Amino acid sequence: MDWLYALLLGYVLGSIPFGLLLALAAGKGDIRQIGSGNIGATNVLRTGSKWLAAVTLLLDLGKGYFAVWLAWRFFPMAVPLAAFGAVVGHCFPVWLRFKGGKGVATNAGVSFGLAWPIGLAYALVWLGVLALSRISSLAGMSAVVAAAIAAAAMGYREFVPVLAGIAVLVIWLHRANLKRLADGTEPKVGGKK
Repeated sequence: MDWLYALLLGYVLGSIPFGLLLALAAGKGDIRQIGSGNIGATNVLRTGSKWLAAVTLLLDLGKGYFAVWLAWRFFPMAVPLAAFGAVVGHCFPVWLRFKGGKGVATNAGVSFGLAWPIGLAYALVWLGVLALSRISSLAGMSAVVAAAIAAAAMGYREFVPVLAGIAVLVIWLHRANLKRLADGTEPKVGGKK
């Protein structure tokens, strides 16, 4: 049953909607009513509060890391399922009628939890693409693909299937962004929508 416990552990932790809770607590309202309607840090940034977005980013990353960290201690044979559960929980939280974020920050935490070199590759690609393009969605999609490639290249082959599965999920959730990228209308961080 370890696989089920690990999956549920990841899902429950991943489904904590930090972005929504922080925005409400700070008096910014329901972030699902602005921008993309998502609960992640990028949409929190659209409230105009950089510090709130930064805290959301860290907490979303932290819940992914913590889910994997706990799984290593209690369900070591089912760690990849905790990782997958955390990202799925963030993207489809039961508390919000399965409408959450897109999993980029949570997957960063998951990547660091699985193996720090994978997390480092994730972070470098994410930050590098964001610095060059200033397009959050492009940076996020690049990073999730980089994590799966890094796992394969660095010998963490046991994590490749789950990271590849997460990458497919995250890219699918960005399908509207992909269309805007193709049209040249995807907004840049700090730019006008």
